[in-house]
Parts: sequence; structure tokens; C-alpha cells
Amino acid sequence: MRTTPLAVAALASALLLTACDSNGGGDDGDKNKTEAGCTVGVSVAASAAPSAGDTGDVTVTVTNRGTSCTLNGFPGVDLVAGDASKTVPADKSAKPAKLTLSKDATASFTITYTRGEAGGKQSLAVKTAKFTLPGSTTGHSFAWSYGDVALKGDAPEASVTPLTQAGD
Repeated sequence: MRTTPLAVAALASALLLTACDSNGGGDDGDKNKTEAGCTVGVSVAASAAPSAGDTGDVTVTVTNRGTSCTLNGFPGVDLVAGDASKTVPADKSAKPAKLTLSKDATASFTITYTRGEAGGKQSLAVKTAKFTLPGSTTGHSFAWSYGDVALKGDAPEASVTPLTQAGD
């Protein structure tokens, strides 16, 4: 049987997906934290950019482990490389929606980034991504293993989507 380029691309994309740690998180070790009325669990999956100049996506899913809560807006995301931290701007083309999450409901957001040249002057060697949910000051973090992020001036070539309902 002959494989089509589309099938090969789909398989390659599937193989690039990476899951978070076996604790069900990808956050800083505490799977359930209170956020703006939510007690959340965090998981992370990615379709990493394979080489410099390519675009990748990192999707973060939060699961409400407590009583019903409401989230509205964009998460705050920072990419951290040693002592340097860069804020990821919101995707200007996206409009946030108010989400009410019942117990065990999920919401997600995506960080889209352009991979930078490893060790390049216009790259940020990201080791950790940190985020807060709208209306919360409780931070989460996860290890960034998706390559350097390109910089445009002093800002990362990246954007973050608003939270959207995930799952069924």
C-alpha cells in the first residue's frame, strides 16, 4: 500500500504530541490548586515546532476538581529562561468568552510559538512556562521541552488564546 503525503504528515504530527508527566499534571507538582473559585488539575500536550522558523502549539488543559466556577479571559503566560522572563501576548484575533465549569469539566488554551535558533541572539532558551488563570494569582508552571522560542525585538514570537471549553 502506498502512503499519501497527508497521511505521513498526520502521522508525524501525532508522533510529535507529547504528554505531561505521569502525575496527570505538568504543573509544579500540585495537581489541584484553587483558582478563581476553581480547584484545578493541569495537563499539557504539544505539537512541537521541529526546527528553527517552524511554528508549534502547546495546549494546556485545566480540569475543575471542585464546585462550579467561572473563568473569563486570557490566561497570563510567561516564558522563563534562567533569570529572563518574557510575557506571551494575547492572540489579538481571538475574543474571550465567559466559561462556567462544573465539577470535572475542562477548559484549555493554546500557546502558539515560533521556534528560534538554539543559542541564537534572537532566541529565548525557555526552560519553564508559567501561567495564571484569569481572576487568579495562583501560578502554575510546567517544564518547556519544545525548543528555544524566537524573539522579535524583546518579545517572544508567540501568542496565547483565550480559555475555551474543552472535551464533550
